[in-house]
Amino acid sequence: ILQWETLGKQFVEYEQVAPFLIPEDQQKRLLEFLPLFLKAWEKSAGVIIFPNIQLLASEVSKLLTKEIKRNLNGKPAEAARLALEQLLRQKGEAGDGHLLLKSVYLLSQTDSRTMRNIIGSGLPAALMQCLYLFFTVPLKKTSDDAEASEDDAQTQEMLVKVMLNMYKEEQAVEELLAADKLQSLIIATASLWDQCSHSWKVPTGRVLRTISKAQTKNSIVYLQAVDCIKIAVQNLFTLADTLPACDVCEAASIVLCFVKDSYPVSSALLTEFENNDGYQLLLKILLRCEGLQQNEGDPYLDEILDMLTCLTTCGKTELKVSGNIVHPQLPHFDFERTQSSGMTVKNLQPFQVLQSIFQRSNDQYLCGRILAAIGTIWAWDRVNFFLLEWTLQPINQFTDIIHFKPHPVQVQFFRLVESIVLDLSYVPHEILKKVQYLIKENIVPFCTLTALQCLLSMTQKDLLFSDIFRDSGLLGLLLALLRKEAKILRKSAGTNLLGLKEGTEKELNAVMLRMVAALTARSVRNTVVLKDYGMVPYIKIFLDDECYRSATLSILEQLSVINYEEYMSIIIGALCSSTQWELHLKLDLLKSLLRILESPKSHSAFRTCSGFNGLLSLLSDMEGALQDPPSGQWTAVGQNCILELVFYTLQGITAALHLDPVNSNFFQRNGLFEKMAEDLGSLGCFWTQGERQIPVRLEKKRTFAEFLDAAFCSSELFPVWLKNCIWILNFLDRMVKGTLHQESFFKQRKTEVGEESRDDQEAPQAQEEHPVAFKRPGNKLPASAYVLWGSPEEKDCTIVHPGAVCVMVRLLPKLYKEGHAQLSQEIQCALVDHIQSMVKSEKSRQVMCESGLLSTIITSCQDAFCNDRHPLHLPLTRVFEKLASQAIEPHVLR
Repeated sequence: ILQWETLGKQFVEYEQVAPFLIPEDQQKRLLEFLPLFLKAWEKSAGVIIFPNIQLLASEVSKLLTKEIKRNLNGKPAEAARLALEQLLRQKGEAGDGHLLLKSVYLLSQTDSRTMRNIIGSGLPAALMQCLYLFFTVPLKKTSDDAEASEDDAQTQEMLVKVMLNMYKEEQAVEELLAADKLQSLIIATASLWDQCSHSWKVPTGRVLRTISKAQTKNSIVYLQAVDCIKIAVQNLFTLADTLPACDVCEAASIVLCFVKDSYPVSSALLTEFENNDGYQLLLKILLRCEGLQQNEGDPYLDEILDMLTCLTTCGKTELKVSGNIVHPQLPHFDFERTQSSGMTVKNLQPFQVLQSIFQRSNDQYLCGRILAAIGTIWAWDRVNFFLLEWTLQPINQFTDIIHFKPHPVQVQFFRLVESIVLDLSYVPHEILKKVQYLIKENIVPFCTLTALQCLLSMTQKDLLFSDIFRDSGLLGLLLALLRKEAKILRKSAGTNLLGLKEGTEKELNAVMLRMVAALTARSVRNTVVLKDYGMVPYIKIFLDDECYRSATLSILEQLSVINYEEYMSIIIGALCSSTQWELHLKLDLLKSLLRILESPKSHSAFRTCSGFNGLLSLLSDMEGALQDPPSGQWTAVGQNCILELVFYTLQGITAALHLDPVNSNFFQRNGLFEKMAEDLGSLGCFWTQGERQIPVRLEKKRTFAEFLDAAFCSSELFPVWLKNCIWILNFLDRMVKGTLHQESFFKQRKTEVGEESRDDQEAPQAQEEHPVAFKRPGNKLPASAYVLWGSPEEKDCTIVHPGAVCVMVRLLPKLYKEGHAQLSQEIQCALVDHIQSMVKSEKSRQVMCESGLLSTIITSCQDAFCNDRHPLHLPLTRVFEKLASQAIEPHVLR
């Protein structure tokens, strides 16, 4: 601060004596003061505390202006340019010019009052004259240029920043009108671009763009009076034939800036541009940009396209169009209530340039930018889509040629079409007809695929499209195409031709199936059309390929709405005919079956189509699958996948029995619970050797709930075979209570799963799907992680399916393995106690008696029941006595 105070006093002294000094001495005193000013500025980190800063700015600017004029006076262009360079260069005899420039550079960054003093000095016109010379007169290279290049770059940067700071003010632009260099420089950029100084191209463009944004009414009148835009356009037509496309874009973008930026003040320059074939010039330039390498034309190509887009809103009058709205339309669409935001299209000529480029060019970048511009115009105002489509019909016309465009452009185009429905809530029937024709012709499969994906998105938005695409014939077309593909698949089954359809063609088949699934969803009428076409036998052929399966199942599930028996016949048949190793197919079929079994009306069809026997056959096919260690081909499957299949199989049976007395009676009467017990017992985790178990003295005894917690939630080591047995017992426990079909398989909290380390994983594929189920001991998770378990020891348990308790009892003696006698008998006791807890109430005991549990205990657990030393003897006897007390004929029990 002290330094600035000292400088302030020195400048006051200068002010007092300056009027009495001759100009040379006055200039000398000022030049002696400026180094001190710059030094103070550098030491104060750019903070200026100087009370007479406006006067200083005025004095320095006037002196710089005077020096510029003195160096230019009476000299030819090249000599004047050289003199300017020497004046402003840091080194050399003319170092005072650089000192003045640097001072003005710093002062121009202070405040608006200081800037007004700089502008009032006449500096704007002087610097414009400098810029014109620097741009139009390139100097020949000399041996000293390498040494001076760094200083020249710094000088150029300061000079340009001073001009940018000045010319953003309207006052500075008005000052330029007194000289004739502004229009001369604009015209020079349009005519001498290939002959100008290369290092001054970009700076000149920056300065002219700044001036363009600060145009005034007077500056526009001035430029119009000298035919500036007219001459520039004529010159650019010549350059467009000779210069590289990126250079022409750079020159043209400067001229177009003045046209666009002047419009809010006056339409005069835009009119002049239009009357002199300006749009034809831009079309010519942009078409020459085809094939440019990425970024070669940027940012000037993008700038021209952006300005063209903006010019579509530059017009005196609103466009008035009245389109014919074709019905049906979405319920919430109302064109009469579509409000305008003011950013509406008023000028079709610039849009016609964009449209013509898209129609005549196949360049990916150009076409992509045109589509992006259209999307921008629509986003400005919803009305713009209708204004353009009802006049120039761009999207309608583009649909005819879109298959010629590069793939990314096709994707972008159909997203734009999709947005008409999703964003504008409008159904463009004429456009959709053309898109459907594209699909029918299938000239370019990728284009067909992308078009169909577009229609699929629309169909998923509203049920109305199910009717539209049926009435238009699209549903029939897709069914015919799928019939053809199904026949090919059927012929190639079992041959090497099965996998030939790959890539786009296979994806197209998948999307066709998804489209049919979307069209039939919630539409009984469309489902009837599919059935009447005789498509059901062909649709089910697609089940074998995982790529097609999800959509195929959706179609078949919709078919169940009109014919449960046909659906059940197909699904049960596919389950029974699937090979032993097609586990994913079986899982997908079972999940579909579960969705349909949610409707009680489907239960009868399930039973009559041998659904129960079909599901039990799945368990039979998995004989030995859960052996530990795995053997044979089961080693490649992963035991978690086996358990999942067991779970969904039992879920399906439970769902079919749920609240259905007829099915429950059928299952019980035909001994299917006994068959289930036999199939589960043969999975490989249960004891099947048949040797007599040797009773051992139990060291500890846990409840079933404690056992489950110890097996899955503690660090205690448990063998894999026993864990698998416990999972199956838990499935059965849920089946007893009638809730298994409502459960999800192996639910867990994702936050806990994410904390697992690689070493904790067992069976990687299984871990990805159900990590908690097979976490190694030592990584304890809270019991809340195992949603499926719930609480086994529920009070007053309601027994919904007593036959499942009989299955648990039949598996009881098989909960054993050599080498694990202590653990085996402990879990056996825990299970018996759990069964005993189920029959506490009189009602539950009566239900169990009627299910034949007494005879099951006698036949399945004879060794333990008849041996009073066996650990299971006492708990089994208690269960037996509780049940016997409810027997209608006690003498039968004796």
